[in-house]
Amino acid sequence: MTTQAIPRREVKKVLILSYYWPPAGGAGVQRWLKFVKYLRDFGWEPVVYTAENGEMPVLDNSLIKDVPEGVEVLKRPIWEPYHLYKWFSGRKKDDKINASFLNENKTPGLLEKLSVWIRGNFFIPDARVFWIKPSAGFLKAYISKHNIQYLISSGPPHSMHLIALKLKNTFPELKWVADFRDPWTNIDFYSKLMLTPLADRKHKRLEAQVLLKSDLVLSIGQHMSEEFKTIYLNHGGKTPDKFKVITNGYDEEDVLVNEKRKDEAFSLAHIGTLVKDRNPEVLWRVLGKLVKENAELKSKLQIKLVGKVDLFVKERLAAHQLSAYVKYIEYLPHDEVIREQQRSKVLLLLVNNTPNARGILTGKFFEYMASGSPILAIGPVDGELAGILKETECGFISGFEDETELKKHLLQLFTHPELIPNSEKIKHYSRKALTEQLSAVLNAL
Repeated sequence: MTTQAIPRREVKKVLILSYYWPPAGGAGVQRWLKFVKYLRDFGWEPVVYTAENGEMPVLDNSLIKDVPEGVEVLKRPIWEPYHLYKWFSGRKKDDKINASFLNENKTPGLLEKLSVWIRGNFFIPDARVFWIKPSAGFLKAYISKHNIQYLISSGPPHSMHLIALKLKNTFPELKWVADFRDPWTNIDFYSKLMLTPLADRKHKRLEAQVLLKSDLVLSIGQHMSEEFKTIYLNHGGKTPDKFKVITNGYDEEDVLVNEKRKDEAFSLAHIGTLVKDRNPEVLWRVLGKLVKENAELKSKLQIKLVGKVDLFVKERLAAHQLSAYVKYIEYLPHDEVIREQQRSKVLLLLVNNTPNARGILTGKFFEYMASGSPILAIGPVDGELAGILKETECGFISGFEDETELKKHLLQLFTHPELIPNSEKIKHYSRKALTEQLSAVLNAL
């Protein structure tokens, strides 16, 4: 009697270009760290290419545990002009460069504005532009030696896409997925870069080349995907079905932290950077009125702001006489962030009031969903965020200027803070389920 051998599942290698990688912290690292964590479960072996000495706003060593044992991580040194930028703008050598034009201590002066102009017009698409050529040279040799057939670039920074573009031009048979965590020329702060018409045209030309040459374009939301598809078709693209959506998500292993203690205060917690464009003026107005009308809420209110907060936001809190209720917490490691989400009474989700607001889906939203704490969102009531909130039944949303609806939601959460979310719908956004979607997309290539 002969025993039939069980066929081994073919393992395919995929090269992933990601500037952000542990010990870097913050939102930028999560998406591809979690995909890499689970790709092996679906027959794919990831190889990661990242910067050895990049300019990272925050570090988070707690994320290193998510890197699977034995995964090959290629690290190469990078030169970035940030030391010149710091010198020119009067910053210290060890200062971190904040994202999204965050100003923590002062109003930007002339030198700061001039530095932004130089940064926007001379370093296109971003400050990693000098890493494109050496990275492409190194990776061409690696791809040839290891017979790599699949390539993924993650941006921003969009220089990663330009590295991939050079590789695709050298190896046309490479199957290239360009993954966008944020828009390129449609990003909310694009107008703040003070671009000349020449620089604007260059950004748009490079963006179009990436969209045209890649075999698949991934986005984190449908609205963003449709924007990219429009750009692609306007530049003569012929394959509109290559635009796909895989959202961000939450890792089930992370939420097993299971913090049992709830805050005694009526804590409204915002996790992450709070910039001027995200300042919830309507919330401060409503809370300012409620603490004068409702003595019980006044005695229990706590506003927890976890992460960096723009000076403008602090000034607006003071203007509404809310400073005494605010607890500022500096950056926390990711595992502590999960605990903070679970112990807070309400999680604030604030969408930037910008033209692309309907398509904004912040990465933390999905961890909020899995935390068990109700979400109070302020943003477009007809946007993608509102649709998922309704689908998962895990919170409320009101418009940017809708004081009446916001006040109703706040009082409801104050008196009845327990919500029963749709756990089956939430499971669709687990990182493992999303990685299965990614593997299906790669298999289809």
